[in-house]
Amino acid sequence: MSTLVIDNVKTIKTLNNIAESGLKVFNKGNFSIDNDSENPDAIVVRSFNMHSLDFSDNLKAIARAGAGVNNIPVDKCTDQGIVVFNTPGANANAVKEMVLTSLISSSRNLFAGVAWTKTLEGEGDQVPKLVEAGKKQFVGKEIKGKTLGIIGLGAIGALVANDALDLDMDVIGFDPFISVDTAWNLSRNVQRAMTIEQLFAESDYITVHVPLTTDTKGMFNQNTFSIMKPGVHILNFSRGELVNEVDMAVALEEGTVGRYITDFPNETVLKMKNTISIPHLGASTAESEENCAIMAARQVKEFLETGNIKNSVNFPNAELPYTGKRRVAAFHKNIPNMVGQITSALSSYNLNIADMVNRSRNGYAYTMIDIEDEVNGDIIPGLVEKINQIEGIVTARII
Repeated sequence: MSTLVIDNVKTIKTLNNIAESGLKVFNKGNFSIDNDSENPDAIVVRSFNMHSLDFSDNLKAIARAGAGVNNIPVDKCTDQGIVVFNTPGANANAVKEMVLTSLISSSRNLFAGVAWTKTLEGEGDQVPKLVEAGKKQFVGKEIKGKTLGIIGLGAIGALVANDALDLDMDVIGFDPFISVDTAWNLSRNVQRAMTIEQLFAESDYITVHVPLTTDTKGMFNQNTFSIMKPGVHILNFSRGELVNEVDMAVALEEGTVGRYITDFPNETVLKMKNTISIPHLGASTAESEENCAIMAARQVKEFLETGNIKNSVNFPNAELPYTGKRRVAAFHKNIPNMVGQITSALSSYNLNIADMVNRSRNGYAYTMIDIEDEVNGDIIPGLVEKINQIEGIVTARII
């Protein structure tokens, strides 16, 4: 187990080009950006594949400037007591705009029409006449009055829902895990689907905004296609694996699915009929990259300085107002009497508790305890060692 050296300079390492606006967050505080460091306190990353990396005992946090964490070995980090952050919602507006752009463009056959127009190059004065003669093959349909089904009403889904209503669409949503914060931001005119099957059956367009899990993998398949309206348009800006591509190819050939719009092209997808393949541009805006970088940096800074955790994918979220008192922060297995053993360690130093919080997640727990007494720095290392010796402690530090 590692012991924190109190009030030391905290080293931040980046594995991708991180927006300068994000790095500026570390200008306030005792931080140093060192991309050559072999022993950083925290890493900020975008898409760099970290699965083959070894992590030093000093590494306390990894922040992904984005929502997905497939490039980070999350289980390994959990075993080593390294908190992994992501930035949900930071790129929500960028993805929302791409969803709405694709929704309208696919309905109006815009992509196919533009591509066809380029083939007229070299026809000279005949181009206007050829355009008028050929445009009828791209007649589309308006989205006004049509039903948009949204699976997942998180940061992105809620924005899509509200704006689709403003475009005079009927909107039906399904999300059994909707948060209170999202519910407050969601228009009351969004209809609630009691089951995902109801959404499939009623929607002219379906957009999905859920993470990839064992439950959601391949959720679009032969069985679910059979429930949907013939010619439904499906938009996937979440993860390619949410779709069973073999079944999707068949559904597109048969016309069961009218269009498949995806941000995750591969060789199989590129061969599919009536598919619009976008080169993973959903969150690719300058504004989105800046928002993600700032959010990632703020979460790391807050954690290193106060121990507070928000938007972690492997640790429980836990916040305790920071008053400047010495704080014990311990990540441990969620087994009986862990908190009691930690407080006993404090008692052995005649230390009183001012405040504390304990949160659990997936077999682990995170405990923060503020010490009431004025504490001499020279007794802290011994206290950390005593806590680290408790069976079930993964890592502990004093802030």
